Amino acid sequence: MTVRYRLGVDIGGTFTDATLINEVTGEMRVGKVPSTPQDPSQGFMEATHRLLSQAGVSPGEVKYVVHGTTMVTNSIIEGKVARTGFITTDGFRDLLEIQRQIRPSLYDLQFEKPRPLTPRYLCFGVPERLDAQGNVLTPLDESIVRQVAEQLQQERVESIAVCFLHSYINPSHEKRTGEILREVFPGAIISLSSEVAPEFREYYRASTTVINASIRPVVGRYLQSIEARLRKEGLKAELLVMQSSGGVFTFAAASEKPVFMVESGPAAGVIAATYLGATLGHPDVISFDMGGTTAKAGLIQNGTPRVTKDYEVGTAAQTGVGASRGAGYPIRTPVIDLVEIGAGGGSIAWVDSGGVLRVGPQSAGADPGPACYGAGGTEPTITDANLVLGRLNPRYFLGGEIELDVEAARQAIKEKCADPLGMDVVTAANGIVEIANAAMVNALRLISVQRGYDPRDFVLTAFGGAGPVHANRLAAEIEVPTTVIPMSPGTTSAMGLLVTDLKHDYSTTLIQRVDQLDTTAVEATYRELEAQGRASLEREGMRQVDITFLRQVDIRYIGQSYELTILLPDGRLGSSEIARVLERFHIEHDRAYGYSAPDEPVEFVNLRLTAIGKIAKPRLREFDPTSTDPAEAQKANRSVYFAESGGYVDCPIYDRYRLGVGCVLEGPAIVEEIDSTTVIHPGYQAQVDKFGNLILTKR
Repeated sequence: MTVRYRLGVDIGGTFTDATLINEVTGEMRVGKVPSTPQDPSQGFMEATHRLLSQAGVSPGEVKYVVHGTTMVTNSIIEGKVARTGFITTDGFRDLLEIQRQIRPSLYDLQFEKPRPLTPRYLCFGVPERLDAQGNVLTPLDESIVRQVAEQLQQERVESIAVCFLHSYINPSHEKRTGEILREVFPGAIISLSSEVAPEFREYYRASTTVINASIRPVVGRYLQSIEARLRKEGLKAELLVMQSSGGVFTFAAASEKPVFMVESGPAAGVIAATYLGATLGHPDVISFDMGGTTAKAGLIQNGTPRVTKDYEVGTAAQTGVGASRGAGYPIRTPVIDLVEIGAGGGSIAWVDSGGVLRVGPQSAGADPGPACYGAGGTEPTITDANLVLGRLNPRYFLGGEIELDVEAARQAIKEKCADPLGMDVVTAANGIVEIANAAMVNALRLISVQRGYDPRDFVLTAFGGAGPVHANRLAAEIEVPTTVIPMSPGTTSAMGLLVTDLKHDYSTTLIQRVDQLDTTAVEATYRELEAQGRASLEREGMRQVDITFLRQVDIRYIGQSYELTILLPDGRLGSSEIARVLERFHIEHDRAYGYSAPDEPVEFVNLRLTAIGKIAKPRLREFDPTSTDPAEAQKANRSVYFAESGGYVDCPIYDRYRLGVGCVLEGPAIVEEIDSTTVIHPGYQAQVDKFGNLILTKR
């Protein structure tokens, strides 16, 4: 049997993680290298080289390479986007300037809206107008379009976004404008709103299209650079990118519509948690991913991650949660519902002007990193605090690749936190950890309680390099009964890249009352979307037998300005199917908002379709039963600080790679592995399952 491998590479703000899976045996190898912010592809290649070399795998044996990255989000936050022009309906030139009425903080008089990605002098209105039914009121003035194209060429823009009113229902004017632009200005990259986000609400559609246009040249060059380097190394594998919605698509598709990959990296972690939950028989999971820069929480119900279409990109991570709406650029593409806060291992602790200890959102990042890295960093971080509290082994960080400087960590906390607050270093370090924990507990509650779910009904899956250090404490706070720590948690997100399917998402606006629904028109629209999806997947090499479709619809009570997305049954919509859809809608509305009104009229708003190309999933490797005596895996004892025990406790330290299936560890205990450390608090225990996962429960 020919052995084939899949490689997943996830670039984070601090580390670049790689996972290599043997498709036949399920054996997994992991690698972790510092990220290279100046050239992310350098870290990508270094991780790839190291992992293939260590595994003794030749480039020709790799079947898939799947990439997850935060480069799109980072490019927008840092303003490193292409020079972009914007063309819209005459009279709506200031669409990007006006934006929305909402703001992240109602009483903040100093708040400034985010600066448009396209400045006003590169925005143009052209004479044309459609009504809400798509009928032409004013024909497109092609001569003006040509003049605008010439002006944009003189301004040396790289990319152009086109968004006309009501083009979601009739794209003819946009398509003709695109043809003229390519004719007059052949070097420009064109993004049409009717192709990127064909939905009503012009500002959201325009914002999504402008974001897509502004990052297309950047993402295109980045992916071309990676592909060229991989091909040069002799790696001929299919190259895929993780989407924000949890599927993957090809490098070519990602270069066309990069707005679909704004949360590429974080989405991979939720997909990994979904796969792990399904394997272990837990369909309801809260995923908790804490890396070096941020912490992310996601929710999976009935084996499916929650997906939202109300997402903003371009907002820097906050330490508080739920307070950033209106601070970024909205996009109308499917994104896995995540709560992300600036509380990673590298998040900086500081004392504000009022004498209050704060943590984050600023991060020490990969360069220079926390003070304990000894790379020039002087700011105290969460990693420094955990080191001072004895929870990290200074000689076994990244398997000993980086030796941590305990004294540098103590000195940074003393100078920047302890002395200004008049307390000792250990108390300050514990305060840093507890403040970070409080912020992360809020994030977990926001993704669960505030969405209408009881966290006690879920399993917590914790990963990321720093996730297992804090997971037990967080689970205790939100009363989650079971916590799962996967093998190699520091690279779990990279593993998530390898256990998902090819996906393409499509949508179109169709506003009709349900009691007057034209089911023939609905079916015809879905057939058209399915044809698009099938064509895309077949171009990417998918067989017909592996292609499936998922139909959804956005529904609301008439008069509402927000919708809920409800899954549609397969096949044609008859009266009984519509009745079931309405029943689901009322139930979901009651869960989300605390009430429902079954007697009120309801309308369809947007039709959504996901085209899925099934990829065979690698299976988790099962370990042979070995000794269940934890003493055989104990490698040392160390003093570790636990506030609930009143101070430092002599704590056993275990080597995770020597823990046998069925082994039970009583807390307090520390479990060390190359890419992470698991802290088991007093009153808790951890048991090793057949896949090597640690299952934490109350003792």
